[in-house]
Amino acid sequence: MTSLAGKTLFITGASRGIGEAIALRAAADGANVIIAAKTDRPHPKLPGTIHSVSEAVENAGGKALPLQVDIRDEQAVAEAMQKGADRFGGIDILVNNASAIYLAPTPEVPIKRFDLMFGVNVRGTFVCSQAAYPYLKQSDNGHILNLSPPLNMKSEWFAPHVAYTMAKYGMSMCVLGMAEEFRSDRIAVNALWPRTVIATAALAMLGGKIKPENCRKPEILSDAAHAILTRAADQATGNFYIDDEVLTEAGVTDLDQYAVDPDQELAVDLFID
Repeated sequence: MTSLAGKTLFITGASRGIGEAIALRAAADGANVIIAAKTDRPHPKLPGTIHSVSEAVENAGGKALPLQVDIRDEQAVAEAMQKGADRFGGIDILVNNASAIYLAPTPEVPIKRFDLMFGVNVRGTFVCSQAAYPYLKQSDNGHILNLSPPLNMKSEWFAPHVAYTMAKYGMSMCVLGMAEEFRSDRIAVNALWPRTVIATAALAMLGGKIKPENCRKPEILSDAAHAILTRAADQATGNFYIDDEVLTEAGVTDLDQYAVDPDQELAVDLFID
């Protein structure tokens, strides 16, 4: 399979950034996209809403269903999945993209931030995967793709921000377990992570330490996600993919196209040695 035409994707955190880019790449194939995010009105500091992305998906050639969803709320997620399946006749792909970040050492992490990261990253990923399972089981090529890092268990990735690392690794542990759990159902469960920092609104959380010109664009992840999600589910599961490795394997030779500024050195992302 080389196209997502006619497939239905449920993408969390799709009102901007990487989630939006994945939605638009799928839409270019003629896919149906359920845009599940909290932002339904313009945010004073962040771009995009579920409605602006819905319009962009339709303009790109896909069909869209914008749904305001707090993925920590299991009832809201179940209702959103049902609405999406009713609208499009099922769900083929879940992209667990929504994530909360707060990079700080242990003494400086407000517990409400700790709870938010675990609520969105770990609980939200688990809730959405659990709710999507009955629909993915009915798909002829069901996929779950988590935007989470390889499980690099070195202390250097924990010590500066234990809370965030644990929360992101929680998403990756879902991949490790669910890939084997759902193997007999022919549902692929994989992780995708960028080699370099991506130019999104999350850069603000890095305190200006990394500038956009040292980043790649979200499109490198959307193209990599597309390559993964068009693979046969029973032949590609339990993998912790890195974006540029996926694209190189797919035959992409010009990675400079994804750089914000090809003349600048790229900043390597967290959890990548």
